[in-house]
Order: sequence, then structure tokens, then C-alpha cells
Amino acid sequence: MIQSMNSVREAFPILRDKVQLSSCSQSALHVDVKNAIHRYVNTWEESGMDWGGWMQACENARAQFAKMINADLDEIAIVSSVSHGVSSVASSLQNEKRKKIFVTDFDFPTVGHVWLSHQENYKVEFIKNKLAETITAEDYRNQIDEETLLVSTSHVSFYDGFKQNLKEIATAIHEKGAYLLVDAYQSLGQTPIDVKEMEVDMLTAGLQKYALGTPGIAFLYINKKISERLTPKITGWFGQHDPFAFDIKNISYAEATKRFDSGTFPMINGFAAETALTILNDYGIDKIEQQLELLSAFTINEAEEKGLIVKSPKDIKKKGSNTAIYVKNASEIESKLAQQGVILSARNDVIRIAPHFYNTKDDIRIAIDKLTEIL
Repeated sequence: MIQSMNSVREAFPILRDKVQLSSCSQSALHVDVKNAIHRYVNTWEESGMDWGGWMQACENARAQFAKMINADLDEIAIVSSVSHGVSSVASSLQNEKRKKIFVTDFDFPTVGHVWLSHQENYKVEFIKNKLAETITAEDYRNQIDEETLLVSTSHVSFYDGFKQNLKEIATAIHEKGAYLLVDAYQSLGQTPIDVKEMEVDMLTAGLQKYALGTPGIAFLYINKKISERLTPKITGWFGQHDPFAFDIKNISYAEATKRFDSGTFPMINGFAAETALTILNDYGIDKIEQQLELLSAFTINEAEEKGLIVKSPKDIKKKGSNTAIYVKNASEIESKLAQQGVILSARNDVIRIAPHFYNTKDDIRIAIDKLTEIL
């Protein structure tokens, strides 16, 4: 559990005036992350350029991400978004003999869009599930086959917070000889991820949600035994073994997954990412998860006591922080709540209550009371 909640909350100035429970969309701003962004701006203003310092901040962020998911440093590429990461994988697998790709139908739409944009190279199918809460490793076993090249799925669903057991899924997928690609945008920073223990082949995640950072930077993990066999089609000068050779006539990819680096890193986002990931690693993701499980259970109980319809799994071990409440006019309700100082996030027909480690039961109680009043 996270101790000293008062000091934790002091580091997030917005909490003085508002209730922010929108980490499934954008987490609250930590003062150290704000200061890191200012450090970049100050070096730009005072020195004109600090290329070495800017690069080092991005490399430090890469190292913190590798630490968070238990990967080797050279197994991490810096990309601009999860869309970028998935596209990098999709465009690099085209010489494989297998051609079937499976996507789970509760993934964020960008994942499906990426794979469907490559239909000239792959046969794209969707894992069927009656309810997200019920999908299991057996559902994968029953639907994928020996023609399957890769299964692309989310660790935690953006819609209702449903959380999958990656180790069980990986085992089922590997039995058929396929790769597992995980979109961890909704899980990074709120639940432990160990790509080695979970046997995940590829994983990509951004920073703006539970990872306390900004949009504009993300990371791509590919197990080096796989990445060293791949040829990136989305590339740039930092994907080269020696980017400062400035050799326009020859291409020599960097080692392992670093070959999937592309152009100049998003430096200002790198400063934010370095600090944000360090904060989370220092607190400990296991402790953060313990706190979020308590808040998640409290949210479900409070919502049901108020007669609200909970669309998320009720089993805390099968869900992340996000608890989705059915609301017909969700976007309109989100705006009305924001006017009253309660920041939640609408998606389709649900309002998502998504606490982070800096939130309290009082935050959730206020949000549910305000939501109930408006409804």
C-alpha cells in the first residue's frame, strides 16, 4: 500500500481544487513531471541546444521503461505512439510464411485499423467473445490455428477495464506457434508487467494514462530473439547502428529492438517520461496495484448502492482501475461533471471512473454522488 497519502496528493496540484479520476485517458500532472518539462525548455532557452542532455533524458526514459517491464535495454525502441509501435511490427513481419492475424474485438480501434490496413499481406480475423469478462485462454486455443502468425490484444481493455492473464494467453498462443503482441497502454503504471515471466513476445505502451506522462512518446518491446530477425520498414536515422555516420547510401540497423527507433526522439516528451517512470518505479507498481484494487472494489460497491449500472467485471482480479458506468449520453455527462470539478472520461456509452494511487475513497464518493445527481 502507498503510505502518506497527504504528501502523495500534494505532488498533484489539481487535486486541491478538483477530483481527477481519468487515468484511463490522462493522469493528473505531478509537479516533478512539470519541472522536467521546464528543464527541457530552460536548456533550449538558455543554451540554444543541449543535444547530449536531451538524448540522455530519452535514454534514461528507455531504461526506466525496460526496468518497469523487466526487459533488457536493447529490447526497447522509442516510438511516438502505440499506433506507431503496432505499425512498426505489422510492416516488419511481411516475409513470414504464416499470414493470419487475430485481433481481439475489445481492443482500442487503432489496433484493428493498423492490421486491417495491411490486408494485402495478412488475413485479419477477430477473436470472438460474448462478454469481455468471460474470455479465457481456451477461447484463444479454440480459434487460432497453425496458420496464425500473431495475436494482437490488450492487457487491460480501454472500455471496461477487463484485465487478461497474459501468461495464460501467451501459453495458449505459443502452443500454436504464433507471436503475442500486447497493447499495454491501459495497464502500464497500474499493474505489474514482467514480459519475461509472462512470456510476452512484443509489447507497446504510451505514457499519458497511468504512466503519468504526456502523449507523443511510447515504447516498443520486442524480445531480441525475434527482433534480430526482423527488418523494420518504418525507420529513421536512430534505427541505424551508427546514426552519426550520416551515410545516406547504406543501411545498417541497430542491435535488437533498437533497430525500431525511428527519427529524432520527442525530446520534451522524453524529459516527462524519464521523470514519470522514475516516480512509478520508486513507488513500486505492486504497491500501486494493491491500492487500486481496494479503490476498484469500493467504486463498484458505491456505484451499485446508488443504483448505477456497472459494465466492468465485478471480480477485482479480472479488472484494472477503470470501472465503467453505463450512461446513455456519456460525453454530455462528462462535460457536466467537469463543470462541477469532477474529471471523468467518457467512451461510447460509459463513464469511466479510473483512479490512480493519488486518489482516495472520498474522491470516488464525490464523483459517484455528482454523477448520480446529474443522472
